Amino acid sequence: MPETTTQAEELATTARALLGVDSDVPCAHLADKAATLGLLVFSLGLGVESADAATVLLRHGGISLINGGLRVGRRRLALAHELGHYLVADDYTVDWRVAEHQGDEHREKMFDRFARALLLPETALRTIWTRYASDDDNGMRTAAVRTASSYRVDMATLARRLTELGLVDRGDADSIRSIRTTRADIVELDLVVGEELVPPALPREYERAVLRLFRSESISTVRALDLLLDTWTEEMLPELPKRTEDQIWQYV
Repeated sequence: MPETTTQAEELATTARALLGVDSDVPCAHLADKAATLGLLVFSLGLGVESADAATVLLRHGGISLINGGLRVGRRRLALAHELGHYLVADDYTVDWRVAEHQGDEHREKMFDRFARALLLPETALRTIWTRYASDDDNGMRTAAVRTASSYRVDMATLARRLTELGLVDRGDADSIRSIRTTRADIVELDLVVGEELVPPALPREYERAVLRLFRSESISTVRALDLLLDTWTEEMLPELPKRTEDQIWQYV
């Protein structure tokens, strides 16, 4: 359990190593990488009045549920936060508003710090921000748009991370929070357009497990579709081998 910002940063470095992500590259496809550590991630549209995310430990591994109603940057931040809880073996957590914890919620603030450090590693961010921000022809807005796109974070997360690393002052941070990436930005700057955790999204390993049960005829078609949360149709399920009359009589 990280008690200080230094420990939160160190946990993020450890997490990147466990996920197999180099320290200087964006952590893309975070849900797939979390699955390699035993954390299965579901993304469902839960609405604006629901929590951002929740995690529960199982006997082996764990499950995280992300509110798919969030924008992609916030979904990734919520998952990064939940991964922190998972790595320190929190039995059960519900996070209503990730990154909005107040002063008396020190524990959750450390997981917020961990999440930002995981998505925006310090050394890499310092390098890329210095390079982009030093381009006088484009200015801070373009630097923010390019950085947020590269690391697939929202502007509020980027602004907070830049502030805590001393790369921008409060005034610049407020300006960054107000920036919105436009279609013109995407075209002119050739930005990364990556969607992750688009609801409804189920873990691939979970889907495989359901299909194994279906193929072995341990569960019915209706049950398989129910377990897949109606993200599949009956036509999408694999065709089962037809039994001969003799095989059918074995069950009579």
